[in-house]
Amino acid sequence: MDGLDVAELVERLGSDEDAVRKMAAFKLQSNIGDPSFTDVFISEGGLTNLRYLTLHASGNTLAYSLTCVSRLLEVDKGWDQINQDVVERVVELVVTHPLVNILRGAMAVLGAIVAHQRSPNAHSAQTESFGFRALKPAIAIYPQFLEKLVGSLSAADHALCANALHLINALMRDAITNDGEAEWPRFIKRLQDLGVIKAVYSLMQSNALQDLAHPLLEFQALMKVLLRKWRDVPVDLHKPEHRRALKAIHLASNPEKIAETVEDLEDGRDGKNNKDGKDKKHNPEKWRRLGFETENPGLEFEDTGYLGMMDLADYVRKHANILQKLLLEQSTLSPRTRCPIARASLAVTTILYDCFEVDGSDLDDTKAYLALETRSTYDKIFKPLILQWSRLHFAGLQAFSRLWKATGAEQEDFLKLVDLVRVLVDAVVSEVKRDTSIQEVEGMIQDYDCERLRKIQMENLQLMYEDTWAHHLRQVRDELNHEALQFMKEQRIRCLLQGAWFPNGQGLEHDSSRMAQSDVKPIQTLRYVKLSHNRRYLHYGDFDEKEDINPDLDTLQEKLDLSLVSSVASNISATTPDSNRSSTSTLKNIPKSSTTKITIHGYLPSSSRGGSSHHRTNHKRYPSKSTSANSHANKEEIPLLILYPSTHSVASEWLDGLLMLLGQQPITSETKKLTNLVAEYGLKIRLLNVRLDEPGPEAGEGIEVP
Repeated sequence: MDGLDVAELVERLGSDEDAVRKMAAFKLQSNIGDPSFTDVFISEGGLTNLRYLTLHASGNTLAYSLTCVSRLLEVDKGWDQINQDVVERVVELVVTHPLVNILRGAMAVLGAIVAHQRSPNAHSAQTESFGFRALKPAIAIYPQFLEKLVGSLSAADHALCANALHLINALMRDAITNDGEAEWPRFIKRLQDLGVIKAVYSLMQSNALQDLAHPLLEFQALMKVLLRKWRDVPVDLHKPEHRRALKAIHLASNPEKIAETVEDLEDGRDGKNNKDGKDKKHNPEKWRRLGFETENPGLEFEDTGYLGMMDLADYVRKHANILQKLLLEQSTLSPRTRCPIARASLAVTTILYDCFEVDGSDLDDTKAYLALETRSTYDKIFKPLILQWSRLHFAGLQAFSRLWKATGAEQEDFLKLVDLVRVLVDAVVSEVKRDTSIQEVEGMIQDYDCERLRKIQMENLQLMYEDTWAHHLRQVRDELNHEALQFMKEQRIRCLLQGAWFPNGQGLEHDSSRMAQSDVKPIQTLRYVKLSHNRRYLHYGDFDEKEDINPDLDTLQEKLDLSLVSSVASNISATTPDSNRSSTSTLKNIPKSSTTKITIHGYLPSSSRGGSSHHRTNHKRYPSKSTSANSHANKEEIPLLILYPSTHSVASEWLDGLLMLLGQQPITSETKKLTNLVAEYGLKIRLLNVRLDEPGPEAGEGIEVP
């Protein structure tokens, strides 16, 4: 305002020369946003000249004047100059004028008029000048206004797109807030038919997001308001539109054709119609065959309201052939195994509603979002998929039907399938990026199989229950780990009770390198080892070849008293080369370049020391808890039995079996892996018996573990 003569500027706005008016309007647009300047400008009578330019100017002078008016309204000044003539003139400009700079200003003015808050003490004439009502007479004169407005969303000028979307948001908000129950749905339907959803969806996925962030976030919040408003409308079959929607759902299922096909299958006829002149009986399962629980479907929309009816009606209208084919397939199944399409549709509606957190939104949330606005948070803030609600609903319903067939579900499994589809939708919606196309999202939904969903479900359950029942889960895990260890101990000892064949170690260790350099094939006997039934002795014997039937304990000449065992030594590492492979890979033979050996050590009386000849090794030893150092103070530890397992699996079974039999912990990775697997599966089975919607335990209460 420094150095600017306001009175002279006002006088120039009223000049007869267009060049003078244009320059004055150009200077005015950069100062009109200053409240102190605005007060002086109004006191000098500038509003009259500005209004005249808005009604009669053209070209850049008109563009500058419209910008001045919009900025004046933003600081809540000049509302007394806004009347029906101004509104009609600006609407005319939007419809007929091609210049972008004029369209930008015109839409900004209309957006301010529609968004202006009405004073509760204002008289009726004033209220007619603001909001959507102020535009309705002009729109009646220019009915192509809305079409032109929606078309501006595809303009290359980002400022024009932003102003157009801001005006659309203002119109939607005013209609939802102030129009009657029957009026605002018609207006929203008109905008949808003109392609506003498709246009905004493209903008939300474009690279112009930063320039359009505010109106796009506002539109996204408005979509949630619409969804919530539709959900809150109860289904009332006394209303004609609700009755028509339900009737359309019934007719789209083609009940006559399906009934005739079923009768033909049951009666053995070749599709001939009933020609006896009798009226067809009323189908007692008219609505239950569509998947409703009762023959009073209106009551089943209680949770989803009119939103659930809209989704179901949209599905049967757009995909009638798929629905009829599905119902025809299910007509041959028992009622217990039929997929309840209607209930599934309502469940998918609820899942989408919860997934997009519709109840947690508000129009004022836009300001909070903008406080966090950075490029790194765009993918978290913007959810373009909410604009593809109908296609997501169809994809979710198709996934429900697919999973129903894949799992062989029955009616009592319905809630389990709902939980599975909820996991699917949450996983896909949280995984996709902002610019992911809806076709890719539909493909992702169809690609998820039951096994993958179960895995995600288990991970989610663990995270949720760890937050709610962390202390109790730790107790359950400790209990399951102990049970799993006892289970593996019994399994490993049973391997010893079953017995196994081992290569006899004579010459195997010392002569392996010499044999490998010559063509002489070593002659090697076999040793069969088996644990006695009382688990106190290891019986073994040497054989020239492996027999078809394993020897009995009575035929084994040698035995080892386990009470004499002091430790078990082995060169088996805790992590075998096959530990990270599949379980089948452990059945491969150990490479001949290395010899796996299990040495069972024990004590003999000192009188027999001279008779023992053995060499010491640097193998790791695992002492037995059953032997006492004091009781064997005068005895020397010697190898009592040496085993040479041929596979890593056998080595793991016998080494850990001997250790656990002697009261030690298992040390091989294969046994540890199996122990953890048993414990994890036990935890998952117990978690599956707890529903997601069950409340957590109160403070001080325990949890009953199934």
